[in-house]
Formats: sequence, C-alpha cells, structure tokens
Amino acid sequence: MKTLYPEIQPHHTFFLETGSKHSVYVELSGNPDGFPVIFLHGGPCSGTKPDHRRFFNPEFYRIILFDQRGCGQSLPFGELEDNTTGDLIDDMERIRQQLGIDRWLVFGGSWGATLALLYAQKHKNPVAGLIIRGVFLARRMDLDWFAKDGANRIYPEQWQRLVESIPEQQRENLLQGVSQALWGEDEVTRLRVAKEWTAWNGQVAMGNNFERNNCQPAAQNGNTADKLVKQVRMEVHYAMNNYFIEENRILENCGGLSGIPAIIIHGRNDLVCPIEAAMKLHQALPDAEYIILPNAGHVAQNEEMIDALISATDKFAEKLI
Repeated sequence: MKTLYPEIQPHHTFFLETGSKHSVYVELSGNPDGFPVIFLHGGPCSGTKPDHRRFFNPEFYRIILFDQRGCGQSLPFGELEDNTTGDLIDDMERIRQQLGIDRWLVFGGSWGATLALLYAQKHKNPVAGLIIRGVFLARRMDLDWFAKDGANRIYPEQWQRLVESIPEQQRENLLQGVSQALWGEDEVTRLRVAKEWTAWNGQVAMGNNFERNNCQPAAQNGNTADKLVKQVRMEVHYAMNNYFIEENRILENCGGLSGIPAIIIHGRNDLVCPIEAAMKLHQALPDAEYIILPNAGHVAQNEEMIDALISATDKFAEKLI
C-alpha cells in the first residue's frame, strides 16, 4: 500500500496579482524542471496544507499549490468581493501563463474537484489529465443533502446543535438563517454559529473520527474568532450563490472533456459528497477510470484513499514521461 511521499518544502513562493484587491499565494515544490501538476484544495476557504505536496513524486512533478482567493495565505483573508468560481478559474489560468506552462495535470478533491472539472471545460487544451477525488457537482441537491435534508438524519445530534445556534425566528431555512446570523450585528451569535457550522462540517466529513474540540478556535481571542467567522462566511457566500454556476452545468458540459485522461476516486462512505455524484460523473465521462474505495469517506487521510491517490499520480507520471 502506497503512503505519502516524504515531506518537502517549497523552493519558490509568490503572490499572484489578479487585477483586483486579491493577492493569491502560490508555491512551487518538487522538481523545477518536472511535469507540472496543480493541486486544488477543497472548501471553499479551506486552504492548502504542507501534506498536499506529498501526493506527488517530487522527483518527477513540478508541484504547484495555491490558496484560493481569501483563503490560507492569500490576501486579504476572507475577502468576498470579486470572489466567485469564475474568478478562481481565471486565477488558475493566470498561474499557468505566468509560469509559462503549456500542459499540466489537474488534481482536485471535493470543491477542488468542482474547480478542476470547470477549469477543464473552459480550458481544455492545457489539461494533460484529471485526477478527481470526492466528486462535488455543486447541484442544488448536493447542497440540500448537506445543509437541508440528508446528512442531518445521519448525525441528528450535531445537526440539532447547529439549528439551535441560530436565533429561533431564523431557523425555518437553515442556510438562510446561518447567513443572517453570520452577517448580523450580534458578535456572540456570529461566533456561536460559525463554531457550530464548522463542527457540522467536521462531523459529516470525519464521521467516527470527528473530535469536536478540533473544530474550535485555538484560543478565545478576537483575531482567531474573527478568522473563523470569515472562513464560514466564505463557505456560505458560495453556497448562497449556488456556487456561481448554472444548475447541472458540470454534467451537461462533460462532452467537451472527451480525450482528456481522467481518474475518478470516491469513498463509498463519503457523506459530504454521496457516491451518486461520482457515478453520474462517470456516466458523463465513460472513458475515465472509476475507482470506488469501500472503506474510505470524504477526507483524503485514510490509508485506502492515500494509496489510491498516490497510485493515480504515479500512474500519470508513467504516462507523461
């Protein structure tokens, strides 16, 4: 069973100027002369982590990570103006052009999978291949499963905590109630809702491995609390705007991806992005390799998922030599 490659440090970092108030953090690691691969993190607003470099053979790949607008080390943190799906796709293309890349492998999980597919549909020629993990199609049914009626019946206790964090008069529409609370004037309510939304995310994503304390701010100070609220606001900003794409756009435009080698990897126990989405994507991309992991969930941390992802990047390395 394959494990993560050894830890590595970036050999170059920079801030991408976007023509807006956003400066996007970009880092390069691995082989400076290797085959380019871009990693797309989930979220929105989760940011990249050092272990994300370790899915790729550093001797073969030129590894590109970036924090999407308002995320991670990108500035200003939590900024929502000029922060849409289209803006993120445009940033990817700016990165490619600034680095002088002709073709690259695109690797994305969860929300990153959404961006990978949308990018390839708009910019097919530079895409040498796609690795898609934890398929999220950003349909209304996908959002409703997570924030209306679906996962709430699997983890009703944690769902109830989220519901009760919202003022009673705003609970009829949970997502709308969360939004009103996050942008409301009551600072205590803002932070309470942000904590419970983050805990809900953690419970559904981690399942039995969820530890509530890991979803709380590290310290009860203004900076930490403010950052948590901004992060959740960004997630809700995208959700309230239907992720800034037309309903079912990804599946309807998959015909344009013919000829791009793709590997779709999904955990059977994924309760953030139920496996139906992966099946529908495979039906739309019948030539893609389709890998269902019987014991994996949503996060890319269990041994089965790590083995599948690294096997996929190694397989592409052999094809791309």
